[in-house]
Amino acid sequence: MIAPKQAKPTLPLIDEYCENYKSLFSDVRTYEAFKNIHVGILSEIKRKTLPEIAKILGLENAQGLHHFLTRSPWDIHQHKNSRIQLILNHLKGRGIRVIIDETGDPKKGKKTDYVARQYIGRLGKVENGIVSVVAYGLIDGITFPILFEVFKPQKCLKPGDVYKTKPQIAAGLIEEMVHLGFQIELVLADSLYGESETHFLNKLEELELLYMVSIRSNHGVWLPEGQSVSANEWTTFPRNMSQGKTETRYIREVVFGEKGRRTY
Repeated sequence: MIAPKQAKPTLPLIDEYCENYKSLFSDVRTYEAFKNIHVGILSEIKRKTLPEIAKILGLENAQGLHHFLTRSPWDIHQHKNSRIQLILNHLKGRGIRVIIDETGDPKKGKKTDYVARQYIGRLGKVENGIVSVVAYGLIDGITFPILFEVFKPQKCLKPGDVYKTKPQIAAGLIEEMVHLGFQIELVLADSLYGESETHFLNKLEELELLYMVSIRSNHGVWLPEGQSVSANEWTTFPRNMSQGKTETRYIREVVFGEKGRRTY
């Protein structure tokens, strides 16, 4: 009997992680390509293209990597389910905070689906690119992606597509996380979601989730006749920045009329 061919090793960290998904791949070549793409993604090369990844791996060309993404016999939904179950197994029922944000990548040309001129956060400007809404988990100071969905601009919709705003996409991701069994302690989001009462905040309250979201300084609130705005004194607190620095920030509570379930 001939022993089955084993996949070529890459890096211990990547080999150990990818072992969790080995059963999803029916042949060694596909599994090797899966590991190689992980090496490329985590490498220091600036352009994470298949030809560049193939080059740093010493491959003759990127054909095998391209075949892995377009024709290989593996199911992305099975991979997603395995990844989610792996995260849940590590969490062991612990609660997490969820951060909603977008991630965008500039793209030239029109070959990639849903590429359009839109705001790309990491560039800080409108540019041709693709944007996804991402639900990140936060626990013990570690941030990790859980679910994402590509934002589909109205002018890029294909037959069968349904247009959804980014807050609608975010609400769907949160609801899916609850159904998957994640214990969500708090939801954090910026003003794009914080000012979407109908499509986002109402869904969080329907799911009985606590949340802390940003609003713009000119955010408007309607007050019943005879009620007024009140606020407490400004209080300082230390803000720990990602670079290891600490800055002093200020916070106060503003109450519009009678104090209700939402504070500002």
